[in-house]
Amino acid sequence: MIDSYSFGSIVVDGKRYTQDIIVFPGKVKEEWWRKEGHSLSLEDLEEVIEFSPEILVVGTGYFGVMKVPEEVKEALKRKGISVIVEKTKQAVETFNRLFKEGKKVVGAFHLTC
Repeated sequence: MIDSYSFGSIVVDGKRYTQDIIVFPGKVKEEWWRKEGHSLSLEDLEEVIEFSPEILVVGTGYFGVMKVPEEVKEALKRKGISVIVEKTKQAVETFNRLFKEGKKVVGAFHLTC
C-alpha cells in the first residue's frame, strides 16, 4: 500500500522515497530511471513485463509531464497487461484501490513534474 504522495515524495509501507519508483506486491524498485526521462519505453518496464501483472498503473508526475506513447500501451496490452495512465496523485489512489480489491497490480510512479 502507498501511504501518501506529494510532489517529489512518496511513502510506501512507512518508507519515504524521493526518486521515481516501481511498486510491486511485496517490494519496491527504487531509483527507477527511464531511457528518456519524460517518455516511457518498454525497455523501462522489463521487470514489470517479467512480473506480468494484470494491471500496470503509471503515474505521470504531479503535473502529468511524463508521456506514455500509444505503442507502449499497445505492446503491454498484447502481453496481457492492462495499463492505466494518470497524474501521480490520482494514480496512487487508483493503485491503492486495485490493490485492496486483490488485483495483481504494479505501479510505476514519476514523482515530480
